[in-house]
Amino acid sequence: MAGNGIPVHVKPAVDKLAAEALTPAAYEDAALARQYGGNHAGGWVGRLPASWVPYVQLARLSPPAALFLIYFPHFFGIILAALIQRSPASEVLRAGLVMLGGSFFFSNAAHGWNDLVDAPIDQAVARTSKRPIPRGAITPRAALVFTVSQGVGAALFLLLMPSGSAVYAVPNILGTIYYPYAKRHTNLVQLVLGWCLAWGIVMGSCAMGLKPFTGGPFGDGSSFLGERLWVQPSVACVFFACILWTTIYDTIYAHQDLKDDLKVGVKSIAVLLRDQTKLFLWLVLGCMVGLLSAAGLLEQMGWQYYVIAAGGSALSLGAMIANVELKDSASCWWWFRYGFWLAGSAIAGGLFSEYLLMTPRSYA
Repeated sequence: MAGNGIPVHVKPAVDKLAAEALTPAAYEDAALARQYGGNHAGGWVGRLPASWVPYVQLARLSPPAALFLIYFPHFFGIILAALIQRSPASEVLRAGLVMLGGSFFFSNAAHGWNDLVDAPIDQAVARTSKRPIPRGAITPRAALVFTVSQGVGAALFLLLMPSGSAVYAVPNILGTIYYPYAKRHTNLVQLVLGWCLAWGIVMGSCAMGLKPFTGGPFGDGSSFLGERLWVQPSVACVFFACILWTTIYDTIYAHQDLKDDLKVGVKSIAVLLRDQTKLFLWLVLGCMVGLLSAAGLLEQMGWQYYVIAAGGSALSLGAMIANVELKDSASCWWWFRYGFWLAGSAIAGGLFSEYLLMTPRSYA
């Protein structure tokens, strides 16, 4: 028997009939729930104990787009560092697993913190009003405990990274803490989020033992201010390309709530540009593809990198920009959910294809 007394073998049919009986308002609530509305409990989430479900929703683990939005840049950093150092596959695999574990806990902590700070705003926005904190499924105190516990879990993975890596995480921690407040301060909030997510490239490089930049607090400690700043050029190109990638998909994501954001006073590029958003996104896409191509030139990558990474990103994000209906919340969600996977996979695939074809490091 199912938990509500319905036999398991007939429950799908009952659920279908119930769905067909939904009022238009209930249908709208169900659709918004799937758009990271915060009360989506379908699929594997529905098999969990009821007390766990609000925390899964708080962490945005279903669908798992949020986790991979954080993990993708870490993976970019790992493969790019492996290319630069000609690292063996065993090192790449180890770093990839460490970063996946760290990304899991960091994603949980970041989303918990975001919802904790944004709870008053979420309550006033239709799509987010049913998230666990606004609807009362999780108290603010419980959300804070969850957030801190996940942050500690993420910090523990820093112990598995090469010595000196932890200091590189500090700017990202500070940026992530500030991000929810950025929505009150600037319309360029997507650039703030882009910075936070793109920092995964820095941490992925560190996981491979490659320090992407040195100088000041990131030096060897002998001279805090006197050491000259140095930045790995190809890492910088992919880093800024990732910021622009985030700007594209998160601006489209922000258009889901444009009407509510205008009423509540939340800032974003969507609020700033409104009907002019697509022109801006085309310009951003051009800069992003240029930066990815520059990274390939700096590392003397093969043609397949340009086709897969630069070309794939241009094609997938171009299709997103051209076809999304910015005034249709469901369209914005669909293109965000699937479009980011294509672009992220293109960048990862381009870098990984170059790694597979590279000449192994000589130990002679």
